[in-house]
Amino acid sequence: MADEVWVANAGKIPYLEAVELQTRLRERRQAGEIPDALLLLEHPPVYTKGRRTEQADLPMGADWYRAQGIEVHDTSRGGRVTYHGPGQIVGYPIMAIGDVGAYLRTMESAIIQALADEGVEAHIRDGLTGVWVGDRKIGSIGLHVSKGIAMHGFAVNVDNDLQPFEWVVPCGIDGVRMTSVAKIKGHGEGISCFRKRMAYRFAQAFGMRQRITSLDRLLRAPALV
Repeated sequence: MADEVWVANAGKIPYLEAVELQTRLRERRQAGEIPDALLLLEHPPVYTKGRRTEQADLPMGADWYRAQGIEVHDTSRGGRVTYHGPGQIVGYPIMAIGDVGAYLRTMESAIIQALADEGVEAHIRDGLTGVWVGDRKIGSIGLHVSKGIAMHGFAVNVDNDLQPFEWVVPCGIDGVRMTSVAKIKGHGEGISCFRKRMAYRFAQAFGMRQRITSLDRLLRAPALV
């Protein structure tokens, strides 16, 4: 029987609250108290700065972005700056991993399959992490690994405002343009449906069986050991 990944819809929660949740769950996963898990959620508008972010990636300055109603936070994940906002699906897998490269490629494959289910043909690009449609980026990935357990994860633009990406250098790639499922298809998309597709394709890509659970149950689950 395939291993399980517990999938919880966490709704819309602030970025720092999500980091705290991930940290708590990773500690439990490191202790062997819970199985691999996947949080699916949305964030209020926020720029997150990866460990390699440069000052030029946010050319307007943090105060200007905050004046637009967008928070700015440092993060422990790799990569550079990206934007999260309502209408974008964010996935935070709390998983035991070995080969980081293989983990990234499998996540990209899951995103590509979920987008295919929506009728969107996506692909990867040599030398770049993430998922693209033509020459525009639709999915971003960043992670942090500690004691063999990963946190942070991926973000897919479904039906979100793309303007905030224009105000930064997303993922540190000069001239990159972003797109979304809704922009490609010409109409708004149901984020709930895409969330279900993403959870299914994620579990499938990793050869696992998804078990739908609540965030509260995940946090309070009795230890497996």
